[in-house]
Amino acid sequence: MIKASDLRQREIINIADGKRLGFINDLDIDVEEGRIRAIIVPAPVKIFSVFGKGGDYVIPWEKIKKIGSDVILIELSEFTEPKKGI
Repeated sequence: MIKASDLRQREIINIADGKRLGFINDLDIDVEEGRIRAIIVPAPVKIFSVFGKGGDYVIPWEKIKKIGSDVILIELSEFTEPKKGI
């Protein structure tokens, strides 16, 4: 069993392009079914984005390929820009 606090300490890496996305900030949980629907990773802050938040990467749980001791490997071949306002 893995605790949510343990997941937050593991870096997210997309194996499709090798991009390091950062660390889990939040989880999207389906309370009725009792399962995690997605992990949420804050997007990096851009240099000229002083007044606004960069958005979040919302990664569906099904895209997680492997949870290791220090990283979580995901596979997103068609990666979209972060969603703002989540």
